[in-house]
Amino acid sequence: LQKILILLQVTLSVVVGKTLMILFPNAMKRYILKMGEKSRMNKNPKFSYENWGPTFFSFKYLLFVLKVKWKRLEDEAYEGHPAPNTPVVTLGGEVRHLLDFMEDNRPLILNFGSCT
Repeated sequence: LQKILILLQVTLSVVVGKTLMILFPNAMKRYILKMGEKSRMNKNPKFSYENWGPTFFSFKYLLFVLKVKWKRLEDEAYEGHPAPNTPVVTLGGEVRHLLDFMEDNRPLILNFGSCT
């Protein structure tokens, strides 16, 4: 159900965004450039708006946003619910999932820190 709601929300935003790009191209360019400032996307002179701006609200954009939002659903933790099975990378470079490290009934302890 959550995936369907996200699909509807993202699809609606893409349709509205694409419509606005067609009806008001200059205003949408300014809006997209403003969003690019937040991510510093438009600071690179070799990477102009013409390279990335038109990709906003495209079908590829829709698929990318859906993939990211659906993946984030798996990473959310709620009290009283099972822990998310987030992908992790071992010291050897192997991609595993967090719950792969569970053994029998023993609790899995995550220790976050710095090696410096």
